Formats: sequence, C-alpha cells, structure tokens
Amino acid sequence: MANQRIPMETEKTLVMGNVAMSEAAIRAGCRFYAGYPITPQNEVSEYLAQALPAAGGVFLQAESELAAINMVFGAASTGARAMTSSSSPGISLMQEALSFIAAAQIPCFIANIMRGGPGLGNIDGSQADYFQATRGGGHGDYRLIVLAPWSVQEMYDLTIRAFDLGDHYRNPVMLLADGILGQMAEAIEFRELSPHDKPVPKDWALTGCEGRKPNVIQTLYLQKKDALEAKNIELQAKYDRITRELQLSEACDMEDAEIAVVAYGTPARIAHWAVKKARERGIKACLFRPITLWPFPALALRAVAVRCQKLLVVEMSQGQMIEDVKLAFFGTDLRPRIDFMGRGGGWYPKPKELLAEILEVAKR
Repeated sequence: MANQRIPMETEKTLVMGNVAMSEAAIRAGCRFYAGYPITPQNEVSEYLAQALPAAGGVFLQAESELAAINMVFGAASTGARAMTSSSSPGISLMQEALSFIAAAQIPCFIANIMRGGPGLGNIDGSQADYFQATRGGGHGDYRLIVLAPWSVQEMYDLTIRAFDLGDHYRNPVMLLADGILGQMAEAIEFRELSPHDKPVPKDWALTGCEGRKPNVIQTLYLQKKDALEAKNIELQAKYDRITRELQLSEACDMEDAEIAVVAYGTPARIAHWAVKKARERGIKACLFRPITLWPFPALALRAVAVRCQKLLVVEMSQGQMIEDVKLAFFGTDLRPRIDFMGRGGGWYPKPKELLAEILEVAKR
C-alpha cells in the first residue's frame, strides 16, 4: 500500500483512517509497535512495517495478540512510546496484560478498530466493545483512558493526544474507533500539534540503575499486609483526578434545543446530518458527542439535559453507552426521557431512518 511515509503537507491529503492514525503515532514519538493481523485494522501494521523502521523505530509482527501486548508492556516499561493495534477479538486476548499494564501505571497506546461480534463475528464496523474498553475489560479495579474519534482527522489528532495523555497520567490510553472509520478515506491536515503538557520526566522507567536506586515495576503484592489495598487506593485517586480533569465532548445546535441525540464515532456523523434535517422541519434537535468515553463527559451531558428533556442514544451495538448516559443523572434531580436506537452485528443507522426516529421521539 505505502512504500514510504506520507510527507508533511501544508494542504489537505486524502488518507485512510488507519493510515492517519499510524502516521500520527510516529509523529507523536512512538518508536515501538507490536501487533498481529486482523481485519479491519491491517493497514496499521502494513503502514508501520515500512514507516516505523524508516523513522528509527522497531516494528514486530508478534506470534499472537497475547505476545504483542506483552512486548508493548516491556518496551513501554523502558520509557519508550509504544503501541499496539487490533480489532475486537484480538483486543479480548490482550485483557490480562492490559490489567498488568494499568496496575503498573505504564503509559502506552492501544488502538481498537472494532468489528462485529460476539465471537469471531464479521468484519463490519461495530461499537460493541464499549463495555470492554470503558470498564477495564480485564480483572481487577482499573481504567483505561478511552478516546472516540468521529473522523479521519480525529483519528490523527486524538492519536497524538493519546500519547501525551498517557505520559501525563501514567496510564494506558485506548483509541476506540469502528471499522468504518478505520477504512474510510478523507482529506485531512497532517498538522503539528502542541503537546498536552510539558514533557513528563519518566523517572520510574527501567533504564538501568547506574548511579541511582533501582526502579522496580510490579503488580504482585504479597509481602506486606494491605499493600494491594493501598495500591488500589492510589490508583483510584488517580482515576478520580482524570475524571475531574478529562471529560471531553462536543455539542452542536444547542442554543434552542429540546431533543438531544447522543452518539459517538460513525453514528455521530450520521446524527449530525439527521439533526440538521430535523431542524429544517422545525424540530429543535441537537447532537451531543462524547469524545472521552472514559471518563464519560457526564457533567456536559447534564448541562444538555437541563435544556433537553428528551435524549435519543444511538449506538452500533445493542446498547452499552446508554448505561453511562443513565448513570450521568444518578444522584441528580434531572430525569430526561431516554430513548435508544441501535443494533449489533455490523448494523449502522441509515440517515433517513435516524431522522425518522428523531421525529418519532419528538412526538412522545
């Protein structure tokens, strides 16, 4: 597909989502990739196999997804910016190691270009991995920061931001995109983005201990009573901090809205069109798009619900994000009506179907 890296352009370049994400990782300073092929994200490894070594990095096609994520664990433990990518069943195989990585507070980047499930399913785009991503997925109490792009431009922008957020919070970060976004091509700018914060010193990294006390990275706590509980308290304090500081979302047509469509990824793109058409028919609709799926932007959604008493949640799944929508109002006096539109197995909402659903919700 690509014999060399995409050059830095001042004007927009037509590029596939998977490739935009891959190039963004290199420009973010990623110098280690390990992964295993699976559709619909194979363009990531295809591109990085050539482009990453040319940038001075290391590309490894591992023997399995289990091996790949553990290689990332090792590389990231040295302080290197490291990543892997896969799709739904492959990400499932990585869950044990992701629990270890989160427990060890090792920053790294994981891309999940979701396909239909459960089981081997199919290769159509899906959003059925929401629970797996936002609830940790593996054993124990831990969290991944989860970012949800809705365009190829955001596949690029959010990837760069993901590496910065990972270093800033010492936490693994997942980009959760459906297969449609990974495979589509759009004209984007390969722009230089400013870092999230000043470069974070990685004094925890395993870089050799000559002249200093050795660093130890561990996730097993057996020697001292209550040591694991103390570690959990430390991690929860960090997750509380992330929740306070990092709730990203976007709202469109909010000024006079009475109905809000809540969607991320490809459904949000379709909803954007449907909302415009609904407004042309006199329906005061708006779009609320979560960008961080964890932490979920509950505060911003509550602000929307103060104005909009009707919410329509749209997902390419049987209904997973809707639980976080409902939880956003837990302990508050807000009681909006919440309707749902979604199916699994690679289904996506057709524009006119979604418009009809908005018009139906408006009548209720």
